Amino acid sequence: MDSRISPRRCGGFTILEMSVVLVVIALIIGAVSVGRDVYRSAVAERIGSEFVQGWIIAYDRYVAQTGAVPGDDLGNPTGRINGNGDPLCDQGGSRELRDAMLERGVTLPAGRAEGLESRYVYQDSRGIPQEIRVCFLTVTDWAEPSTGNAYVPRVRNVMRLEGLTPELANQLDTRIDGRIDARFGRMREATPGSLQYQNVTAIGDPPQTYAWSLTEIQNTGGGLNDPDDQSPTLVAYLKMNQ
Repeated sequence: MDSRISPRRCGGFTILEMSVVLVVIALIIGAVSVGRDVYRSAVAERIGSEFVQGWIIAYDRYVAQTGAVPGDDLGNPTGRINGNGDPLCDQGGSRELRDAMLERGVTLPAGRAEGLESRYVYQDSRGIPQEIRVCFLTVTDWAEPSTGNAYVPRVRNVMRLEGLTPELANQLDTRIDGRIDARFGRMREATPGSLQYQNVTAIGDPPQTYAWSLTEIQNTGGGLNDPDDQSPTLVAYLKMNQ
């Protein structure tokens, strides 16, 4: 019998084994990332189709049934929200928007809950709750194409959407306008910093596009948020048909 003791093989992974493990980890991370993107896209689709589109339908039904925009004088309509363009909202204890719609028999989207139909709660990209709030108002400086390459201000009724994260604003903008542009199109940022879309007089050819003023990691002061903070939010205007 051979009394010699064979050297024991050192423990640990070979380069091949480590490579396989790293590949598996990368695949798992990629699958999680794809799954997250699909989920966020589905959330935006639901908000757009159920909540935003629900309020567009409610607005259009009000106009169809009364012949005037919400809050306007039915006897002497001006074509402006509330007759003077002031916002028609549900704020604090007031339910002005809700009452105006229900008074005319208009069905409202589900929203957050009964009595809170103009609000919608969702999770931002960090998993923290956010709330969208809907109002209607009239703006007098909605830039639209005129002759040649010029833009002129028009009076338009809009839906104001408060509480949109940059991610959600971009996704809704893409669904509504077919591209991301915070300055032009049917959906625009209400306060795009120094880019005041109301003062547009001309655009280039092809037209330049403008990003929304904030990103998911940027706060209103231009710095970076704490990872545990809510995502920053934006305010958007969505032009109505009447």
